[in-house]
Amino acid sequence: MNDQVTELIDERSLQARMQEIIFEADTPAGKAFDVALIICILLSVLVVMLDSVAAIEQRWGGVLYGFEWGFTLLFTAEYILRLWCVRRPWRYARSFYGVVDLICVVPTYISPFLPGSQFLLVIRILRVLRIFRVLKLVTYVGEVRFLTQALRASRRKIAVFLLTLLILVVLLGSFMYMIEGRENGFDSIPHSIYWAIVTLTTVGYGDISPQTPLGRTLASVIMILGYSIIAVPTGIVTFEMAGQQEELSTQACPDCGAEGHDPDAVYCKYCGAKI
Repeated sequence: MNDQVTELIDERSLQARMQEIIFEADTPAGKAFDVALIICILLSVLVVMLDSVAAIEQRWGGVLYGFEWGFTLLFTAEYILRLWCVRRPWRYARSFYGVVDLICVVPTYISPFLPGSQFLLVIRILRVLRIFRVLKLVTYVGEVRFLTQALRASRRKIAVFLLTLLILVVLLGSFMYMIEGRENGFDSIPHSIYWAIVTLTTVGYGDISPQTPLGRTLASVIMILGYSIIAVPTGIVTFEMAGQQEELSTQACPDCGAEGHDPDAVYCKYCGAKI
């Protein structure tokens, strides 16, 4: 009985130690783990990118395939360790980072079971999905959490801005359709709205352009308007960032693995567990 209790205590201590290394970056071991994982993520993304180059794939396809499976097994082990460390693994698995971790490994395991020419496109999509490993980098950049909070705080203002922008491009596109007409390339209102979006965002593909003096005048107004509109969301987010100067702790919740707590936090603000 005592041996079982001792083993249980040792296992919990090991879980706590692994949770500290994997989820936190305050300790030397945690920092080393994060740096090593970032390097592996970047290398794995590089492998996927090189594999999309035909000349490199033909010559080094076998080597890249081996590296890909090596990275997949490594990230699979990391994912399993993360689930094992937290006391509520299902909660972590459903979180944003848990889903990203799963997406990073699943495509490699699925692709061998989809043979045949009719599935070539699906296999290509699954291979490209592995590029989402770059999202794992977000976990290890503290400033990203700060930016995410600012975006979350300003989401209603940005939503109103986008709605106003949508109404504006619909009106401007409709006006341009009435002014230019089909004979000048504006063959439908949706096509004209597309032109208004391209012009308002100062992209200017040039595939269609106004030919009449009135149309060019309206286009000039839209171009000038575009410069002022671009600054609006930047100002909204900057205002929210200026109001969020508090420093966040890198300590992760031992239950759900969530981060971004206040330095003096005692309980997790996501699941309520004691930190």
